[in-house]
Amino acid sequence: MGEVIEVGILEGVASTTIKKLHKAGLATLEAIAVTPPREIVALTGMGVDTAIKVNTLARLKVDPGYVSASDLLETRSHMMRSRTGSNEFDRIMGGGIETGVITELIGEFGSGKTQICYTLSVLAQRPVAEGGLGGRVCVIDTEGTFLPERIKQIAEARGYDAQEILSNVLIARAYNSDHQIMLVKNLPKIAQEHDIKLVIVDSMIGHFRGEYIGRGTLAERQQKIAGVLGNLLRVAEAFNLSVVLTNQVQAKPDTSYGDPNRPAGGHVMAHACTHRVYLRKGRQNTRLVRVIDSPYLPEEKIRIAVTAAGICNEDETTNMEYDPDMYTAPEEPEEFSLEEEKVETPEELNLELDEINLDE
Repeated sequence: MGEVIEVGILEGVASTTIKKLHKAGLATLEAIAVTPPREIVALTGMGVDTAIKVNTLARLKVDPGYVSASDLLETRSHMMRSRTGSNEFDRIMGGGIETGVITELIGEFGSGKTQICYTLSVLAQRPVAEGGLGGRVCVIDTEGTFLPERIKQIAEARGYDAQEILSNVLIARAYNSDHQIMLVKNLPKIAQEHDIKLVIVDSMIGHFRGEYIGRGTLAERQQKIAGVLGNLLRVAEAFNLSVVLTNQVQAKPDTSYGDPNRPAGGHVMAHACTHRVYLRKGRQNTRLVRVIDSPYLPEEKIRIAVTAAGICNEDETTNMEYDPDMYTAPEEPEEFSLEEEKVETPEELNLELDEINLDE
């Protein structure tokens, strides 16, 4: 997180303007630089010209313009990652859940999306040396299913102080889409005041699907979803924190082969999320996990288990000790086939993104 701005850092900006920015949660140069002037006006009540001036001055201080790819790689090397609880899951995610981007967990009910979020809410609080993010967790719960009892159970199963873990998880219940939008807009202030390092939205799309019904409201719905996702991405970049969203699926009845489910939210969700992970129910307490879209992570399938300790390896062991090299891919990875699973869901996971029509 950047240094808190004080009077004099932004030349020609009055102290009253600085106070308005602080009150709105825009307390660092990075936060101001990534926030559009129009949103600065909405958050602070200042004039449009002042907002443009503040945004421009902040951007000039933090944005170096064009940089070489090698310099960018060096900058990205300082991005943190939170372990997930499963060695294999960490490996296919390049070492864990990355900061500065949005990671999307997709799946039907019971596929393990919220269980991953529960586990992350515990492990992200651990020090960076132990594979955590070293900060607090903020949860926006839109379905009323994110319960502290489960967080306590996971913490105790892993040998952590449950009360300390619970005190570092901030949970806000979003009752409708407008409430959800408001909570997301307030995230800069919350992240600044409480040292948030992980933001969880469970789930992202639920209220919008229920409130905007039919094609006549599709454009408005997608615009609002895009606005929320844009705000989340800006928070992730400005405060170097991780954002994890859960997303529902919708069935395509005319599918004659493969998995009839596809991610909800359309292209807006697909473009905004950096890493997209698809989950399915497996045999007994296991779940099948596949990276279906990422700029650099390979599309790979693994199996994890859901236990009292949250997300674990398939053999139900927990990676209590952090190994920074644990995500190095083996020279000869074990062959994996979904045909082994004897479940009622389709036998093969066929989610090639170019075959999915996300407009509906």
